Amino acid sequence: MNKDWELILKGDLSTKVNLSHILDRIHHIIRKNENMKRKKPFQRVMRIYVKAAAILLLPLLVAGGLIYGYISQRFQDVHDQEISSMIYAPLGSRVSFNLPDGTTGMLNSGSYLSYSIPFAENRHVQIEGEAWFEVNKNKDYPFEITAGKSKVKVLGTHFNISAYAEENYVEVVLLKGKLEFSDTGKSEKITIQPSERLIFRNGNVTKSITDPSKYNAWTEGKLVFRGDPMNEVVRRIERWYNVEIILADKELEKYSFRATFQDDSLEDVLKFLAMTSPISYDISPRKMQGDGIYKKVEITIHKKNQ
Repeated sequence: MNKDWELILKGDLSTKVNLSHILDRIHHIIRKNENMKRKKPFQRVMRIYVKAAAILLLPLLVAGGLIYGYISQRFQDVHDQEISSMIYAPLGSRVSFNLPDGTTGMLNSGSYLSYSIPFAENRHVQIEGEAWFEVNKNKDYPFEITAGKSKVKVLGTHFNISAYAEENYVEVVLLKGKLEFSDTGKSEKITIQPSERLIFRNGNVTKSITDPSKYNAWTEGKLVFRGDPMNEVVRRIERWYNVEIILADKELEKYSFRATFQDDSLEDVLKFLAMTSPISYDISPRKMQGDGIYKKVEITIHKKNQ
C-alpha cells in the first residue's frame, strides 16, 4: 500500500498502478480494521466471562468433591452400622407383632421389643416388659431373647416372658416346646419344660409347676387373678388401664384376689373388688401439671371399717 502511494506522488499513474485498484485496497483495509474493532470488545468480554466462570467453578468443583466424599462416607457408615427395629405397646394397650422369620406374638402394655436387621440369620431380640411368643422353628438359627441380665434360647416353642424394669425380676412360663435359660454373667444353663414357671430375681433362679393359661390370658383381653396378693393386683391393673393406684392402708397388702375380667372397664373391675373384699375407693380425674401434661387418673383404695 505504501509503495502505491509513492508512485502516485511521483506522477507515474499510467504504467505502474491502477487507481481503482488502490481504492479497492483502501476500502478493504478500512473494513478489516472496523471488523477487528467490533470483534475485540466481544473477545475481551468473552475472556472476562471465561475467567470469571473458571474462578467460580473451581470452588464448586472442590465443594462438589467434598460433598461427594462426605455422602459416600455416610453411605458407607450406614452400611457398616447395625440397623435396629423396635416395636412398642403403649400403656393401656396390647400390640401384635410378626417378625421377619415368621415368629409371631404380642406385646403387653408398656412393653418394648427390638431386633437387628437383617434378622433371618441372627434371630436375637431384646425385650423390656411382657410378651407372648410363638417362635418359628429353625434348628440352624436358634431364637434368642435378652431380658435384663438374662438370656432365653429357643428352638421353636410357645411361651410368655415378663421382664418389666420396675419389677426387678424376669418371669418365663412355657406352654409347649423347650427353653434354655441362662444368667448372662454365668455359663450355667437351665432347661424349662412345658407348664413350668421360672423366676429370675437378684441372680437367683426358682422353678415351679403352673397353669400356663393364666399367663397368656392377657393376649385374649383377659385379666386373670388366681389368689394374687394386692400388690400384684395393683401393678397389673395400673399397667392394664394406664392409671396410678395408691393403697391408703398397709393392711391392704395382705389381701388376695381371685377373678377373671375380660374387656371390662376400670370402673367395673373396681366395683367387683369392692364387692368381694372390705375395701372402698376414690377416683381423682386427670389434672394438668405445670408443664401442660396431664397426670394419670389416680385411684386411692381404702380399707373399710368393719
